[in-house]
Amino acid sequence: MRADRLVSLVLLLRQRGRLSAATLARELEVSTRTVLRDIEALSAAGVPVYAERGRHGGFALLPGFRTELTGLNHDEALALLVAGLGRGEQVFGLGSALASAMRKVVDALPEGSQATASDAARRMLIEPETDLLARRTVVEEVPGAVAAEVRRAVFAGHKLRIHYAAAGRAPEWRTVDPIGLVTVRDRGYLLATRSGADRTYRLSRVLAAEELPEPAERPDQVDLDRIWRDRSTRFRAGGDQIAVLLRVKPSRREELAGTALAVRSEAADADGWLRMDVTFQDARHAVWALWQLAADAEALAPPSLRTALRDRALAIAARYDAPTTESSRSLS
Repeated sequence: MRADRLVSLVLLLRQRGRLSAATLARELEVSTRTVLRDIEALSAAGVPVYAERGRHGGFALLPGFRTELTGLNHDEALALLVAGLGRGEQVFGLGSALASAMRKVVDALPEGSQATASDAARRMLIEPETDLLARRTVVEEVPGAVAAEVRRAVFAGHKLRIHYAAAGRAPEWRTVDPIGLVTVRDRGYLLATRSGADRTYRLSRVLAAEELPEPAERPDQVDLDRIWRDRSTRFRAGGDQIAVLLRVKPSRREELAGTALAVRSEAADADGWLRMDVTFQDARHAVWALWQLAADAEALAPPSLRTALRDRALAIAARYDAPTTESSRSLS
């Protein structure tokens, strides 16, 4: 770990020039005392780092010093930098490691390409914190110690003991055989088996984790994409699914299909609208999906869905039909 930190320290000084011990400590996530020891070690190893005294002093490298790292072409470096600027890197507790890797990527480029690649990466936004409707996305936090322990067990192929808080249930300890890690829309999942049965655990619900010395019972080769696809299909097939017959404007068809579990059939009506037979997870899901489309969609069956949508619309109409109170008028 210290060797990696020393490389990162040199790259920071190369790319950003003179930096104070406090700044280096913050970037490397260590103490100022550790930074001073690392500076001494670099000097002893022949790296031309020197100290500048005074109020605006700090540490710097002699001009022209360059480390030798494996080079990347412009597009390869750009792809890594764009991925690194996204927010998903925090899901598995690898934020500091990614920051170090990005510094090495930039340093590996020819000097003339470093600024160009960095600027290009900043012109692409991956997974912004808010969407066009100003809704803030929720990033699930996973404690670093938990993420590191889970990651070690997955990579080492060892059994894993987790203290897991399933929704609506008291936390309990479970011993699982980890298969792999998946991140979807800033949510991290552990794919595993327990007593031979498939299990999927949300990392944000893992309160504590412990890598065990016993080898995990799992295949040597794994296709995480296929496993995730299969488990997602089984998940969507569960619950109290509801089949809905509806009409929708063609311009809203894709939006509707994107929220439904499945589109079983569709055909054009005489007025140009689409008549579709779709499946939703349950009645609540169906009400929510059709409510988003307002007057651009109409539920035809089942009658209970029509009733639920009508009751919601009447409640809204009644609310706005009533006169405003004195307090609400004073806000305008």
